[in-house]
This record gives sequence, C-alpha cells and structure tokens, in this order.
Amino acid sequence: MVTEPTLAAGLAFLDRHINLEATKGIAAGHSDGLSLDSMRSLMVLLGDPQTDISAVHLTGTNGKGSTGAMISQLLHVYGLTVGTYSSPHLSSINERIRLNGESIADDDFAELLAVLEVVGGHLYNPPSYFELLTAAAFRYFADVAVDAAVVEVGMLGRTDATNVVDARVAVVTNIGYDHTDGAPGWREAIAQEKAGIIKPGATAILGMQSIDVRPFFFNEGASEVLVLGEDFAIEQNKLAVDGRLVSVRTPRSNFEDVFVSLHGHHQGANTALALAATEAYLDAPLPDDVVEAALGSMMLPGRFERVHAKPLIVVDGAHNTDGAEAAARTIGEDFVHGGRHFLIVGLLDGRDPVAMLQALHAPEADLVIACTPPSSRGLDAEVLADAARSLGARVEVADSPEDAVDRALLVADEGDAIFVVGSMYLAGAVRDFLINND
Repeated sequence: MVTEPTLAAGLAFLDRHINLEATKGIAAGHSDGLSLDSMRSLMVLLGDPQTDISAVHLTGTNGKGSTGAMISQLLHVYGLTVGTYSSPHLSSINERIRLNGESIADDDFAELLAVLEVVGGHLYNPPSYFELLTAAAFRYFADVAVDAAVVEVGMLGRTDATNVVDARVAVVTNIGYDHTDGAPGWREAIAQEKAGIIKPGATAILGMQSIDVRPFFFNEGASEVLVLGEDFAIEQNKLAVDGRLVSVRTPRSNFEDVFVSLHGHHQGANTALALAATEAYLDAPLPDDVVEAALGSMMLPGRFERVHAKPLIVVDGAHNTDGAEAAARTIGEDFVHGGRHFLIVGLLDGRDPVAMLQALHAPEADLVIACTPPSSRGLDAEVLADAARSLGARVEVADSPEDAVDRALLVADEGDAIFVVGSMYLAGAVRDFLINND
C-alpha cells in the first residue's frame, strides 16, 4: 500500500535543514564562499524547471513585497496565469508559493516536498531550507505552466537561491541599511550583491539609487536600465480614503489619478516601479482599466492592515529603520484619530532597538508595549524595553504578542489606536490572534 505524502511530513523534512531565516543570516560583504552550486545541482535533479519560467525578479531592502504583489496583480488582471514566490509568510508557509493570488494547496505542496526529499538525498551537500522552498516554487510554476513568475529574492541577490532563474525583468527597489554589519563600503557591497540579479539582455528597473552605486547596476549587461525619477516618474502621490491617489509617467504610458488601495506614501514609489516593470515585461503599454482594476483591489496582509476597529489596531511588518520611518509617516498621515496612541513593538535580534524606536517616534506614544516575536531570532523584550526607557518612552513588557494585545485592549478606549510594528513574525502572530478570537 502506497502512503500519500502529507504536508506535515514535508514540513518536518524542511525543518531538518539549515534555515538562515532563523539565524542572523549573511551580511553583505561577508558572503565569501557562498555560491549557487548546491542550488544548481538541485535544480538539475528536478529537470531545471527554472529554464521553463519567464520571470520578473525583485530585490531591495524595502518595498519588494508590495512591488511584487502589484506586478503579480497587474499581470493577472491583464490576463496571464501568474506564479508568485515571496518570503517570509504571515500565517502559513503555503503563502510563499501562490498561483493567481491563491496559496499553493496542501496536497500539491506535500507532493513537491516528497519529491525534494527523494531528490535531495542524491546531493553531496544538503540544500538549505530556503533552497528547498525555492526549488519547490520553480518546479510548481513549471508544472502548472505559468505565463509569468514574480520572484522575490530572499536575501541580497547574487548568491540568493532564487538567482538560478534568468529573469526578463529585474527590479531593484532600493538600498538601505539591512543585512549588513555597517562596515565601511557596506552600501557598495549591498549594491553589488543586488545587482547580481540583473542578467545580460534583461531590462533593469531601478528605484532611486545613489549615483555612487549606480555603475554596479549598469555594468551587468542589461539591454535597458530604467531609473525612477528619470526614465519613469511619480507625478502625483497623495492621500486618499483607504489608500493613495497616484499619477505615474512610464516610458510607454501616462497614468492619471490611479487609486491604489494600500496605505503609505512609500506605495507611490512601489506603484511606479510595478507599472514600469510590468510594461517592460509585456513590452507593451498597460490599459487604463487593467491598472485601475488591479491596483484598486490590492490587499496585502500584514502591511498596514486594519485587524480591529474599536479601538483601531493596525499591523505592519516594518523590520528595519527605513521601514520604521515609513511606518511612522504612514501612522501620522493615514490613520489620524482623536484618541491616544499605543505601540506594540517586537524586533528580531540584530536590529538596533534604539534606532528602530527613534524611527517609530516611540517616546511620543502614550504607551509602548515590548514583546518578543515568535521566532528563534526574537530580541528579548526586556532588552527592547530598556532601549525604550533610555529614550524616555513609557513602556511595559508583555510575555508574548498575545499578552501584548490583551494589555493594549485593556488600557485602550474605543477611540484610541494601537499600532503593531517591528517584525513580520509579530504582525502575523497578532493578526492570527485577533482573527481567531474575533
């Protein structure tokens, strides 16, 4: 009797492999010795499915998740079958592999992982957790014959497992202080790593990159390099009810007063990148009705998502100082209210808690509740609380994200607002808790 593979067994197999997401990862400038050899060997054993995929590849310190989601939505509404690969997930690991916006089914995922368990045994060096997930995504996208795959880099770019794919369009959203030890030359090191996803003959779409690092992106052999603010631009980006009203000029089109159903001024740049990248992929202008339908129906769980009404609770996965600054601006602009202001904050180890709290304007909050995110990399809540106290913030410590929510709900009135920030792991835990206990 043949036993059908189960997702539980597949996930147990995954968990037996090294998971860099559960460690501090690799800092830019310290990636010597890393290579794609193991990943390429794994892909050969799977039949090199990545060669059957036409892809848009994204990297960047911030914004790649939102930009990738927009590109996927635009391509899908245009009429294509679209696979999306992203990380991390909020609630279920299935979220990382999606087809036309829907997470991969448990049975399909279980079968892929069972195949990988057999195939992986033939490799001299065991693949990593992320390599296995990436291989599963590529095999799945090839099997269902997607018209386009939107693939988000896990970390940096050049030696990232996703970089076995030769993408038609490569998007670099920005370069910020993340995945680096801050040593001299860190910006150049990150730029060089991120530029590695640009393949000869591809179209490169760049966010506003500093002049000093621009040569890294122009020297990878792209057939065309389009730069935000020069070759395409944001003509308007203003607050609207439940989103933004954005106008964008691309090399092929002019989009006026497009409603984007996402919060945050930073979504203007993400919108411009997504429109330019999608048109580059299609090698054609996007119809206005496609853009309106796609961007006006965007939903990004864990990105300034309202998960409770009275009091207002908003969760966001901002996890570095640039993201925290964007979060603080969005809180101030998009969620104006007449009540008190509470923060639930949880960070991963390796973040600078003082810098993060300063970026979030934590001393201005009526109360900061520090907690540890549900991750092996979670920063101890007491360390975070000490940092908050050093800034003069009023702070309490909660034993868990769930306890933090309970405490906030206990002290908050209906007209107050509670913002949950610092980590996607924290955002996911709070989101699940509130949804399951609503």
